[in-house]
Amino acid sequence: MENFNQLIEQLGLETSLTLEEIPNIDLYMDQVIQLFENTFAESKRNDEEKVLTKTMINNYAKGKLIFPIKNKKYSKEHLILISLIYQLKGALSINDIKILLDGVNKKIIKEAINLDSFYNTYLNLTNKNVEDFKMDLQDRESEVKESMDDVALYLEQVLMISSLVHMSNLYRKAAEKLIDQIQIEK
Repeated sequence: MENFNQLIEQLGLETSLTLEEIPNIDLYMDQVIQLFENTFAESKRNDEEKVLTKTMINNYAKGKLIFPIKNKKYSKEHLILISLIYQLKGALSINDIKILLDGVNKKIIKEAINLDSFYNTYLNLTNKNVEDFKMDLQDRESEVKESMDDVALYLEQVLMISSLVHMSNLYRKAAEKLIDQIQIEK
């Protein structure tokens, strides 16, 4: 864990698709895939991993996670939703994401949402989360080292990984409970 700062750099935590990077023209599927591959390349676990595929996009459309596409082109609003789905799918089921974004999709169709403002707020929150996460990782690393004086590096890594997975599970469970409340309110 000596290269912790290097690990943080490799995570690509600051990677996001900003409004400035989203074209104001509609894109074909291959262009959407290329945009996401270029934007999120550094956040992939390995080179074989795909950020987005045609199958994924088709499944999002069939599953009604995004409002209907027109003329095989994806609008700025579609790209924002796909970006949200990309971030959410790491922790939530596709069904949970559908429940979560259903109201957003309806508001987009009714033009009852300032999606740019909503998305900018989301990006600001994620930037704050990244800073909090970095601080928390450093604190956790210190706690592990302090609690295990002469433990082998491997055991330190096991403890650190276990702690991170536990925190991830706690946040995911809290998110799922909030999604359940959205479903009940409908």
